[in-house]
Amino acid sequence: MNFDRAKIGDIPALHALIESAYRGESAKRGWTHEADLLGGQRTDAKALREIIAADNQVILLAKNGDAIAGCVQLSRVGDGLAYLGLLTVDPALQAAGLGKQLLAESEQFVREQWQAKAIEMTVIRQRKDLIAYYERRGYARTGELRPFPHGDRRFGLPKTAELEFAVLRKPV
Repeated sequence: MNFDRAKIGDIPALHALIESAYRGESAKRGWTHEADLLGGQRTDAKALREIIAADNQVILLAKNGDAIAGCVQLSRVGDGLAYLGLLTVDPALQAAGLGKQLLAESEQFVREQWQAKAIEMTVIRQRKDLIAYYERRGYARTGELRPFPHGDRRFGLPKTAELEFAVLRKPV
């Protein structure tokens, strides 16, 4: 597996991968999907383009040859803190260790490139198995909860009004 920064030309394949892993029937092939909690889109090409073009963000790709097998978004928050989001693994490849590799690559990147001391993420509170996965990798709940952007179709269509994010953090 090779790791590299996403470029504008990667957006069509990247968008297809993210949607296939988070939403719809294809997502249900993997264990990390949100399809039971959310419908609609996970992201769009415009948002991915903005992330790739930003000075304080990057999307790292895990590539098997030319095929994108996974990705992760990293944002430089400041004061030694980075944010991790959009961790995505092709549903057909989940449970093969690529998620762990993407986390390790992300932690190394923010430590070396941005001198971050900690990395933070938000996970839908109701996704207990996914939170447990991150906890096994050294992330801890901070006790902070953040609201889900209900009503903003760019983030999906909630199937329940109770969605909110748990904040997890790990020293790097």
